[in-house]
Amino acid sequence: MQKCKFGTFFAVLLLTILGIFRISGQTAEWQPLLGKNFDGARYQKESWKIEHDVLIGLEDKVLWATGEYGNFVLDLEFKNDPGTNSGVIVYCTDKKDWIPNSVEIQIADDHSEKWGNSRKDYQCGAIFGHLPASEQKVVKKPGKWNKMQVICKGQQIDVVLNGKKVTSMDMSKWTSGKVNPDNSTIPDWLPEPFAELPTKGSIGFQGKHGDASIYYRNIRIKAL
Repeated sequence: MQKCKFGTFFAVLLLTILGIFRISGQTAEWQPLLGKNFDGARYQKESWKIEHDVLIGLEDKVLWATGEYGNFVLDLEFKNDPGTNSGVIVYCTDKKDWIPNSVEIQIADDHSEKWGNSRKDYQCGAIFGHLPASEQKVVKKPGKWNKMQVICKGQQIDVVLNGKKVTSMDMSKWTSGKVNPDNSTIPDWLPEPFAELPTKGSIGFQGKHGDASIYYRNIRIKAL
């Protein structure tokens, strides 16, 4: 009788956990973030186009995934044009005013003069404006596909670019909205301390920010 009760308890617990994953839009298996036919993507039609299962940014508008996500691994491929400046947005709590209310993992063409000579926390793989990647120019030259993983577990965010772990952030250390822990200046338009940001929110992809397009494909997610 006791074994039966324990068996029933664990079965109910498992079903509850699976139910939570379904409600939140997350599962413990890899799933296409934007749906099988991009039916889980929300964007302005003139700002993005889909060509051979590749998302192409045409304007500086964010493409959002449906649902909210916390504790996940996001896996994707991206390709730059010369001079690309884009980003992957996580933990967003306000899509209309996403810049100060989210965390952005920077995507940029570090091989261009502009981004190659910019602040290191503006370069590819950085947490934009807050934490540089540990190594620069890991991103491939324009026209070649890159692979990125963003691992978000509570306040811990890790970024793997082309097989190299380039960024590791503990958001709890970012208690100021003006200066980073290393005393470098945070851009004025990012005043919210990361230590106070929620660790669940929308996921988005910045479009053509500047004169160069961005390309995304094979975007998938799994729960941690």
